[in-house]
Amino acid sequence: MDLPLSDLEVRVLGALIEKEITTPDYYPLSLNALTNACNQKSNRYPVMALDEGAAREALDSLSRKWLAGPSSTAESRVTKFGHRAQEVFNFDRRETAILCELMLRGPQTLGELRAHAERMYRFDDLETLESTLLKLSERQPPLVKKLPRLPGTKEPRYAQLLAGEKAEWTTFAEPAALAAAPPSDDRIPHLEAEVAELRQRLNDLQQQFAQFKKQFE
Repeated sequence: MDLPLSDLEVRVLGALIEKEITTPDYYPLSLNALTNACNQKSNRYPVMALDEGAAREALDSLSRKWLAGPSSTAESRVTKFGHRAQEVFNFDRRETAILCELMLRGPQTLGELRAHAERMYRFDDLETLESTLLKLSERQPPLVKKLPRLPGTKEPRYAQLLAGEKAEWTTFAEPAALAAAPPSDDRIPHLEAEVAELRQRLNDLQQQFAQFKKQFE
């Protein structure tokens, strides 16, 4: 496997994986839909502003690495794209959900990951989640790393290594990570995840309606 990936490749690959699981009826994605998925304001950190050219360049690079490419569909008049991550890495559903969340949101604690991944896979307990992370960290090359606790925080975070290690992981906490850090009451992360999921569904519906309208223009 040709690693590390660029940050743009990680975002494109993560968006393809997410949409296959959460909106399978509208997967694979057109270039326009994929660009919108990469630029979502919900379930993304950092928020990006890619244009279709940048998304296409990332797709071309991922295609050369056998991780993504065109996916032919008889019903579509436009080229659509899908990922091949599960074929390349042989992920199970738990590994796919966790790695996808880390790709789209950056480093997170166990509580954050469990809440955010629920829309793709429901972990019954933190022990199962932690064992899944351990399996990903023991791969060769490792795909996940447990980060040391930052000053002022109680829980360690986990990060994906598809894009390599980042110096900022151990020097400061990203604002999104601090804002989402779960307090002692574990209900807050679940409520945040539910709100984020509702926002994503609204965004997906808006994209789907826009694509539907184009058929009659």
